[in-house]
Amino acid sequence: MAHTGTVLVVKPFLLLATRAEDPAADGEHDAFLRFGGLRDDQLERRRLEQEPLGTVDLDAYSGIILGGSPYNVSDSEDVKSDAQRRVEAELLALLDEVVERDYPFLGACYGVGLIGRHQGAVVDRAHPEPVGPMTIDLTAAGRDDPLLGILPDTFEAFLGHKENVSSLPDGVPNLASSASCPVQAFRVGSNVYATQFHPELDIPGIQTRIDVYKNYGYFAPETAQDLKDAAARSHVVHPPRIVSRFVELYAVD
Repeated sequence: MAHTGTVLVVKPFLLLATRAEDPAADGEHDAFLRFGGLRDDQLERRRLEQEPLGTVDLDAYSGIILGGSPYNVSDSEDVKSDAQRRVEAELLALLDEVVERDYPFLGACYGVGLIGRHQGAVVDRAHPEPVGPMTIDLTAAGRDDPLLGILPDTFEAFLGHKENVSSLPDGVPNLASSASCPVQAFRVGSNVYATQFHPELDIPGIQTRIDVYKNYGYFAPETAQDLKDAAARSHVVHPPRIVSRFVELYAVD
């Protein structure tokens, strides 16, 4: 039995990851540990790009965190790798049980497309956003939400995405938006969350990802240093509170 801050952690959290590049994958893992106030044994990581998901006993964990990904659910099937098709099938099947049980789940960036697809949202590429800081505004539902409501009404966050949710199905509240993307966060039921922005990213974190993904089509490779410099000048401080708040809300058995 262990503690994170004043929160009792009885069961570990599960981090589902799909980043093949070790610097990005390890940086993501370290960020969720650090901002969640968790020890390594309190956050089990499964790298799905390397091996099948296998059995997930939800009762063995406090909650699930889904990290970001170079995968896009809106990719045409003929360009998806075998690994991507397997990962999507496994995660969509897991979401069947997660949503049915209203089980604590936080999907960062990739979660928007995946949970959106699972719930019948419109997932397309109508509102991509460049890599870097973006101003995010909470909606009225977001301000009242137990997870996102701890943030200021307006804050900066790091993001960078090719796909997005353009509209949500009835009964799924939109919790945040930006000037260029209408859905920046949403909730299914009471405990299943997705954010388009990255709650785990600080300045060193996004600079690492800029280096790792500069040839992945998110931006012109020759602009990488300019993007890193812009990130260094930004004021992104609030989003990591989502990670610590997720742990606070769901770690107690």
